[in-house]
Amino acid sequence: MAIRDDLLQVLARRALTEDSARPEAVEKLHARGGRTAREHIAAVVDPGSFVEYGRFVTAAQANRRSDDELLDRTVADGIVGGLATIDGRSCAVLSYDYLVMAGTQGMRGHIKSDRLIDVIERLALPTLFFAAGGGGRPGDSDLPLVSALDVTTFAAWARLAGRVPRIAVVDDNCFAGNAVIAGCADLIVACDGSSLGMGGPAMIAGGGLGEVAAADVGPLETMAAAGVVDVAVDRDDVDDAARDLLGYFLGPREDWTAADQSVLRDVVPEREQVAYDPGPIVEALCDAGSVTMLGPDFAPELFTALGRVEGRVVGLFGNDTRHVAGAITAAAGDKAARFLRLCDSAGFPVVSLVDTPGMMVGPDAEATGMVRRTSALLIAGAQLSVPMIGVVLRRGYGLGAQAMLGGSTREPLMTLAWPGAHMGAMGLEGAVRLSLRAELAAIEDPAERERTVAELTAAMRKHSDVLNVARHFEIDDVIDPAETRGLIACLLAAAAAG
Repeated sequence: MAIRDDLLQVLARRALTEDSARPEAVEKLHARGGRTAREHIAAVVDPGSFVEYGRFVTAAQANRRSDDELLDRTVADGIVGGLATIDGRSCAVLSYDYLVMAGTQGMRGHIKSDRLIDVIERLALPTLFFAAGGGGRPGDSDLPLVSALDVTTFAAWARLAGRVPRIAVVDDNCFAGNAVIAGCADLIVACDGSSLGMGGPAMIAGGGLGEVAAADVGPLETMAAAGVVDVAVDRDDVDDAARDLLGYFLGPREDWTAADQSVLRDVVPEREQVAYDPGPIVEALCDAGSVTMLGPDFAPELFTALGRVEGRVVGLFGNDTRHVAGAITAAAGDKAARFLRLCDSAGFPVVSLVDTPGMMVGPDAEATGMVRRTSALLIAGAQLSVPMIGVVLRRGYGLGAQAMLGGSTREPLMTLAWPGAHMGAMGLEGAVRLSLRAELAAIEDPAERERTVAELTAAMRKHSDVLNVARHFEIDDVIDPAETRGLIACLLAAAAAG
């Protein structure tokens, strides 16, 4: 049967939108390590599942370019997007296209974005957005424009915060408006060779700030240390990382295995002065292969992670004693508060692993805005609508421990402790020196004074042992560390049933 002319016209026009229609441009992009929008999307979605919106759109530059040039050089107006499935579960995927004027944002591209954002909000679809590109594009002269500040894309995308989970992927230069798309997302995955910034080289030079290469504006190492990038990976791993991260928001997993829990009995050193890596604890508590650490290079004194327990997604955060002894800094307060808000909006229960001497103190610390920034952690914890489970691993002192537990040992669904842990209103030796300042000052011999401090600290240490804390019912239980995962699973099941 012959194909009608009008269908042939559609099929021919559709062929022009494919990467195969411009092999030289694709080859040039590949040579610099880039990928097209269609390659981005094909790498993450289930084959054959992509339903595209706005395939035939071209840039609003008809008074500057011929139809042939528009169809060839402004395909989809530089953004490809639609609905798809990942591992059989529905989501939305969008990608700016570096083939089209360096992935810049055109006016019709913004209209496409707005259309998709509306659909995403209606269907509450988890969304993956490949955000790299050069920012706003001058030259779209078909539409009457002066400032173009009435573009609604940024507000619409930002308005999804707390309503729809959104992952941004950055694998190339990502500046200005494109960077805002990334920055407004819940989580950012980026790889080596990417550069992320609110202004690109042209904007920097135009502002009189000198000549800066694109790669030097916001390289991966800088953005990871600043807390901008949540997951930093090698270029070859960026697609898998994006899929895995979005996967947490696509529901539970049926198949899982777990490590031997007896390893948890010896993972925490007895002496408080000995630092240790909390990573093996997180890995043991969660299903095998399910953990993703978020922002490990930013405020490393506090870790945040997503994982699964018996297939259910959980958020885990805790103190890392290898950095400032696990004290809570202003940056750690920001990091933890943002993480708790993410978990709350996504419906992820939270597990808090506590080993902290308390809040960081001193004039230098206060100059970083400790009062406001660490209080943000208390606010985020107190406002959680998802269950929190608290586990004191070794030390739980002062306001820092309270902040890690949502404000009080009574706030979590259950507050547990491991054997040998200690809890108190502040660090034990500091408590002795503060509460008995006058008595200690009356001891003239410095050696005798320090012996007295040591004796009193030992007595206070015995009093602050978690078995005594539990005896006074300030926490709910002291457990064998090997029981922790099982208890978390039971509590999560009870919370889900309620």
